[in-house]
Amino acid sequence: MDLFWGVLYLLLFPGFLFLLFFGLLFEWVDRKVYARLQNRVGPPIFQPFADLIKLLGKEDIIPGNVDRALFQYTPLIAFAAVMTPIFNIPLWSARALFPLQGDLLLALYLLSIPTLALFVIGWSSVSLYPLVGGFRAATMLFGFEVPFILTCLSGGVVAGSWSISDVTTYMARHPAVMLLLLPGFVIALLALEAKLERSPFDIPHAETEIVGGTLTEYSGKKLAVMRLVDDIGMVVGSSLIAAIFLGGFLFLDKSLIWSGTDFTPFINFMLYIAKSLFIVLLLALVRTLFARLRIDQMLDFSWKYLATGGLLQLFIAVVYAGALHG
Repeated sequence: MDLFWGVLYLLLFPGFLFLLFFGLLFEWVDRKVYARLQNRVGPPIFQPFADLIKLLGKEDIIPGNVDRALFQYTPLIAFAAVMTPIFNIPLWSARALFPLQGDLLLALYLLSIPTLALFVIGWSSVSLYPLVGGFRAATMLFGFEVPFILTCLSGGVVAGSWSISDVTTYMARHPAVMLLLLPGFVIALLALEAKLERSPFDIPHAETEIVGGTLTEYSGKKLAVMRLVDDIGMVVGSSLIAAIFLGGFLFLDKSLIWSGTDFTPFINFMLYIAKSLFIVLLLALVRTLFARLRIDQMLDFSWKYLATGGLLQLFIAVVYAGALHG
């Protein structure tokens, strides 16, 4: 029976099918909002699903002279890494499906693997455009990963736990702390934009400079998997930020304003979706407002402002935790 439920969780909810559906839905929301902000109509709601089906039906070409093992299996590793953290994020109750005491650190580690996978893909493709894109992705990793980790850890420091479930519950019970971590929320949002390699941080996939960038040599099923890695990364990344900085599926702790009542899991889940969609809307806004940066500008911005702000936010969190528990 445990094996049955484990397979069900992995394949249906909150596993593959859930992430597939909401990943494509979030992609449509992002593209639609992006288009409307540019005074365009945007795609119909079924467009991301149609694009995925089209890619899955195309011929899967493997160029000559590539490292076949890395070229073929790296997308699957990236897909597994970006999908796993959803099991450690609370979606409808106070505890995640599989909570761990250090799952915040685990989630941060797993979400860094897709960027490393892009470097491996570029290296294994033995082609100029993917190689340049791969080196750009690896270079960017040193710019956005540090501020993203620092700000996310600030939530754990304030809550006194490295468990995402504990951080979510603490934020819901102490909504004033969300204001304390507001700078960290902004920094984490910009760092997530860079992790997803979206404008203005779409440097590894700059079509006007390096064609398709890292994924130039990919087609068919492998390209579809990498598209899904981006979409699921948007779902999991926005879910993680919502859990740490916005109280996850909770609006406020029910004991504060809804004494004697109880949210149903469905309503809890809808609140989680609403907060995640709010973050996607902010990502689309950032994508619309700013043009692509050069790689040197991106690193300069990351280290001068994002990393400095992340360190400051962590310092504030440590001072707050020391004063609270000291």
